Amino acid sequence: MSGVLQEAARCDPVTSATQSVVSVLPGRSALDIGSLQETDPLLKDVLVFWRRGIWPSPAKRRQISRSAVVLLRQWDRMVEKERVLYCRLFRSDGGAEYLLQGQFNLNGMHKTGDVNLGGLFRLHFFPVYADASFTSEPQQPTCYGFNMLGFRLSQTMAFTIDEINRNSNLLPNVTLGYSLYDNCLQVGVGIGAALTLLSGQEEQVTLEERCVGTPPLLGVVGDSYSTGTIAVSAVLGLYRVPLVSYSATCSCLSDRQKFPSFFRTIPSDSFQVNAMIQILKHFGWTWAGLLISDDDYGHNAARSFHSDLGPAAGGCLAYTEILPRYDPIEIRRIVDVIKKSTARVVIVFAHESRMINLMKEIVKQNVTGLQWIASEAWSSAAVLQAPHLMPYLAGTLGIAIRRGEIPGLRDFLLKIRPDLHQNNTDGNSMVNEFWEYTFQCRFAPPPAGWVEAGGEVCTGQEAEENVKNELVDISELRPEYNVYKAVYALAYALDDMLQCEPGRGPFSNNTCAHLQRLEPWQMIYYLEKVNFTTSFGDQVSFDENGDALPVYDIMNWVWLPDGRTKVQSMGEFKRSAFKGEELTLDDDKIYWNFESKQPPRSVCSESCPPGTRMARKKGEPECCFDCVPCSEGKISNTTDSMECTSCPEDFWSSPQRDHCVPKKTEFLSYHEPLGICLTAISLLGTFICVVVLGIFIHHHSTPIVRANNSELSFLLLVSLKLCFLCSLLFIGRPRSWTCQLRHAAFGISFVLCVSCILVKTMVVLAVFRTSKPGGESSLKWFGAVQQRGTVLVLTSVQAAICTAWLVSASPVPHKNTQYHSDKIIYECVVGSTVGFAVLLGYIGLLAVLSCLLAFLARNLPDSFNEAKLITFSMLIFCAVWVAFVPAYISSPGKYADAVEVFAILASSLGILVALLGPKCYVILCRPELNTKKAIMGRGTKS
Repeated sequence: MSGVLQEAARCDPVTSATQSVVSVLPGRSALDIGSLQETDPLLKDVLVFWRRGIWPSPAKRRQISRSAVVLLRQWDRMVEKERVLYCRLFRSDGGAEYLLQGQFNLNGMHKTGDVNLGGLFRLHFFPVYADASFTSEPQQPTCYGFNMLGFRLSQTMAFTIDEINRNSNLLPNVTLGYSLYDNCLQVGVGIGAALTLLSGQEEQVTLEERCVGTPPLLGVVGDSYSTGTIAVSAVLGLYRVPLVSYSATCSCLSDRQKFPSFFRTIPSDSFQVNAMIQILKHFGWTWAGLLISDDDYGHNAARSFHSDLGPAAGGCLAYTEILPRYDPIEIRRIVDVIKKSTARVVIVFAHESRMINLMKEIVKQNVTGLQWIASEAWSSAAVLQAPHLMPYLAGTLGIAIRRGEIPGLRDFLLKIRPDLHQNNTDGNSMVNEFWEYTFQCRFAPPPAGWVEAGGEVCTGQEAEENVKNELVDISELRPEYNVYKAVYALAYALDDMLQCEPGRGPFSNNTCAHLQRLEPWQMIYYLEKVNFTTSFGDQVSFDENGDALPVYDIMNWVWLPDGRTKVQSMGEFKRSAFKGEELTLDDDKIYWNFESKQPPRSVCSESCPPGTRMARKKGEPECCFDCVPCSEGKISNTTDSMECTSCPEDFWSSPQRDHCVPKKTEFLSYHEPLGICLTAISLLGTFICVVVLGIFIHHHSTPIVRANNSELSFLLLVSLKLCFLCSLLFIGRPRSWTCQLRHAAFGISFVLCVSCILVKTMVVLAVFRTSKPGGESSLKWFGAVQQRGTVLVLTSVQAAICTAWLVSASPVPHKNTQYHSDKIIYECVVGSTVGFAVLLGYIGLLAVLSCLLAFLARNLPDSFNEAKLITFSMLIFCAVWVAFVPAYISSPGKYADAVEVFAILASSLGILVALLGPKCYVILCRPELNTKKAIMGRGTKS
């Protein structure tokens, strides 16, 4: 019952000169306007204006005292803000009487004590309102559908208070009382119950002095659902009355600015959503549907899912649908959405009443093959564990409130009797209705026609043991355990408050609270600091938002062979200091309602294997994607990679693109056919040079060897041998020393060779000039010493060029990846292009000069056609190196080295064969031509 603001005639100020209307608010003094009426004659008229809803005119206000106007303004604001609960009548003897203006029709259960606690429970499933025509006083709603669980919760609170009163160590010399009410699962009924708890039950109160003492209650346990709790907490929060909920999980209630006096012994939905996301992640379910109830409980959960759920956290939502209360067409549409979706996991964040309507349509359309995930609101609902629902709901995984044990509760419940409350003037309607529901009888006087229809009248002595009653089933104490903890939290806070030492208190001037005048807001201070351990071993405390330590049991619906359903715990989810360790599951014991007896696959797109990356499909959730192979040089070595990673410089992607492998190395090797052939030719050329040199040495006294300076011929053979050997420096993996030596050796060897040829050509021209009159002096400039000196000088110039090149910009080994991304081409970088060009240019200058001089001397009389042979050999040399330049530039990698080696060998073989081959032929095959007579004869013929 509660007071209601009414514009009732019973408070008519005209009937008595001592009457006035004021507000009596919990914990506040009344405004004594009656005393001012004696000094302000017009105040009575002003009050009459106010009663009619008309504020007095300025002329009237000027005629009354300022203090009276101030009081009237305060009164008006208080009525507007706080709402009036009582009518105060001033009596002639100076006292005051307060009359209750109206009452709420509430089912309740009460027990008085030194300090009272309130409780709000869902004893009925729904209210029924009478038609309001307003031609008569509106009737209060009637609640239907007795809820046994709600009754058991209320009795758990009664048992807990009784246990605390029997505990001499907790609140000694203080008796706790209670007022327990039914909220009927309706916000308006819950607010009415809260107002009743605030104002008390007395229909008339007489006070001789100002309101003092402890208010009607110091704390409330409730409410049973989030939407109702939000409304009740808002009302109680105005007076800072602590509300400790056992079942409201909406994360919005953690806002201390909006709900400063709210606490709860059940974790908030934000943690429950996190638990569900971890379950999705644990089983690899990245594609799920979400069904929510159309209230704060469901909408806040949906917001948490949409903000916290993603590919990194566990997946995406295929759809989000709101379950209506009564709308078959909408429910049918939602079931169609479930059927058409590829998501095989369905999360339902709603109350069991919404699930009942949904399952009717699920059964009707025979929608199977779904994995359900239940919120704590229905994870243990017995009404959904019916045998005909098990083909659809078996295997459900649910989040459940932490299970506990309450010793002595079952015995207390078995002792409940209506006759135990007969002497309780506060009423026993709650117990009476339980009795009528259990034994299907009615207490006297029974409703009209009850007895005639064969109904029985309750006596209160019926044997409860003979009735199968779920009231005493305490095997799964979950919300009951939260009620138990909530009551103890209030008791421990009150105990701490009463144990305060005077002068060392937490309130202003270091004061303490006193039992004779306790304020609800003082309880909040101690509730924030409460910390105790239950008999079951669980620690109870509240964080800065009033939330309890979060712990959930993970439940699994097991379909037994006999058709029964067993809901058993398969793990738990609790806050952990280490991320990823919050969830523990016994996977082997989980019952799966699928033929494979394994967890189902629920993904929008199958996982991308290593070697691919995910590419999101345009216009679809992030969990819907295509698998795109990694490009060359990039890999992904994990499943569902968002990006492909580039391999290090010396590595390349494998054909499967799932790991990096060392790049293939490429250089002109001794082990490959090309390298072997070039090496063989180089060694063969060297061998031929040695053989020719041996032939020349063996026949050094013959005219053909001695002709045209045999020393230059020997030096030419040595240089050719060096040319053949220097080509070996271009074969094999480039090293620092080989890179520096190969071009220097090549340049110097070829300059030495060409210098010898040039000097031989010049000697031929000098000999021809001496045969003419006046040319005797020409030969003295081309003696043996001068020939050696010329060769030395020309070779020294090349050596100087090479030295300058090596000092300024030495060639170095280089790993070239430009030609082939998957290969490393080892090559020598010339360092200085100018140096390399000067080296080749100098060789080319000497070769062109030799070729030119030989060409001029080709028709001169010569015993062994020396000039012609030089001309032919130099033409071969020049042709080879002219062709070398474009071939070298256009050849990639190792083939550039092969071209250079080929040019060296070809030009060397050309000189060897064209210049020295005919002489060897004469020495070995035509010895008759290798005589002085033959030489003189050929010279004469010429």
